[in-house]
Order: sequence, then C-alpha cells, then structure tokens
Amino acid sequence: MAGEAAGPLLVPSGQEVRYLDTVHSAPGPEGLAIRFRFIAPAIARETGTIGAEAAQADMEWLCTNFALPRLPAGGPAPSQIIVSLSDRPVAFGEPAPDATQFFEAYTVADGICVWEAF
Repeated sequence: MAGEAAGPLLVPSGQEVRYLDTVHSAPGPEGLAIRFRFIAPAIARETGTIGAEAAQADMEWLCTNFALPRLPAGGPAPSQIIVSLSDRPVAFGEPAPDATQFFEAYTVADGICVWEAF
C-alpha cells in the first residue's frame, strides 16, 4: 500500500491529509489491528486550524472511505481499525513529543466503521 493515494485527500473538515502508511505488525488493545496513518499539517498545535472534534470526524470518514476498502480480503479479519493523524511524519512506536497526533479506534459492523473509546 506504500505510495497509494499519494495525492492529498480532502476530508470533511476541509483540511487536506496525505496517506503515510499502513501498519499490520503491531497488535492493538483488542487483538489484531490494522493502523492507517495520515499526515495532517492543519492539526499542528501552534499553527493548526483543525481541532480535535473536527479531526475526529475526519478520522471516521477516513476509516469508512479509505481504510475499509483496503482491508485484506483473505485471512483473519482485524478486531480494530486504528486511524491516526499527525501534523508531521512520525516513526511508528517512537515518542514524538513535539508532534500533534490524534488516534481513534473502530470496529467494523455491517460494513461501516463504529467508533470505540480508545
């Protein structure tokens, strides 16, 4: 999936986000999880224009419209889809105290993403 959707994605808040990568190798709190990570400069603490509430709606849209169609067709189904937004590229699993990051977890029910408290 690397390089997929290399162009900007326009989400409900109006910000443009870019697909960074997908992480399959790290289990989530509920078992098998697939993480879809995006760069969203508009959420930056100092210069951003998008707050947490708008970002949450964007992440739900990304889960439904970007992540769901890209789930593997074969193999075990993930128990969670985790969508993250970061104002800059951050190495997965490494601390980045200067970065602004938002995360949301979803289960899939009846073909839609259902938000879970994370």
